[in-house]
Amino acid sequence: MPRLRHYWVVVHRWFALSVGWVLALMGITGALLLIAAPLDEQLHPELFRVTLPSSESTTRVTLESVRQQLVGEFGPRAALSFHPPHSAQQSLEVTVRGKWQGAVYIDPYTGRELGRRGATQGFFNLLFKLHSSLLLDQTGKPLLACVALCYLLMLISGIVLWWPRAGIKTWRIELRRGRTRALYDLHRVGGASLGLVIALSVATGAYMAWRPLGGWVTTLSGAHPMKAPALPLHASRTEPPLPIDTLVADAQAQFPDGQINIVQLPAKSDAPLRVRLRLPDDPHPNGLTSVWLDPYSGKVLAAQRWNQLDPGARAVSVIYPLHTGELGGLPLMIVLGTGGLALFGLSVTGVWQWWRRRKARHHTRRLSGNATRP
Repeated sequence: MPRLRHYWVVVHRWFALSVGWVLALMGITGALLLIAAPLDEQLHPELFRVTLPSSESTTRVTLESVRQQLVGEFGPRAALSFHPPHSAQQSLEVTVRGKWQGAVYIDPYTGRELGRRGATQGFFNLLFKLHSSLLLDQTGKPLLACVALCYLLMLISGIVLWWPRAGIKTWRIELRRGRTRALYDLHRVGGASLGLVIALSVATGAYMAWRPLGGWVTTLSGAHPMKAPALPLHASRTEPPLPIDTLVADAQAQFPDGQINIVQLPAKSDAPLRVRLRLPDDPHPNGLTSVWLDPYSGKVLAAQRWNQLDPGARAVSVIYPLHTGELGGLPLMIVLGTGGLALFGLSVTGVWQWWRRRKARHHTRRLSGNATRP
């Protein structure tokens, strides 16, 4: 048994030393993101809030006029995602993906640009990119999925090492026997008590970060992945696309009780326009119900309700709000925030203990070497 325990220690230690810094980064950035979004809106009201017109008319500018304005600046090959405001004083946000990537904020009543920020500009954007992809875009997402698997192995090995043994008080934290012992107990007890909470955050984050995981879930369930419809072949592309507002109205007619959350205008002329809606029974805060339209004829190519998606895609409706804490409100956010901070603390205390023991061993070897010299 002591020899087997030694192997568990080695596994736990080297997984921690190899990916511990990534886990620490994910933990602290995840905890900060829970408060970063509302804080960002408070610190930059000029981007997110508008003043209501003084006149009685509160007519908003059309999305088509905003599209033409942005296409004139960024070119027709830039993909645009419109996030319509849901309150009278909320601005219109348009995400741009092209030669320049970022978000442009528009006054929905005048069409005036309020400001813009690059994809990694500002504390919140940088924090989100760091947390979701390590600033490596698509390369970072599978890397985070691998790190999540390593954490699950670390959790198993940590539980094995923590498991109650004769003469060891499992839940006791000694604070009067020095800093090293106190940090050791905190690491051991913290990992055992919050390990599953941390595992929930890590696993749900990995599921969203790396899309093939959803495809595997669908395949294992025996279903077929649902794909976006293709745009019918047209004899000519010389005719201009229909106004976005007309297409959005057609999408709204498919689900009258749905809230328009995202309008995705692709960069390619041979791709359909997608409108994402949130239905009253959809737990996903942005909604997973989608309507795909031919931007030239206005024909509805597909209308996919969120609870009719394939199992892998449908799972996101619960996994996303579970990861962000929105599914359980403030209590769940507090639990997840505590787990994120604990993950950071476990990484730091684990590395610190390894470094202290390594330093002590080197010191012992040096003394032994001096003692054997003539």
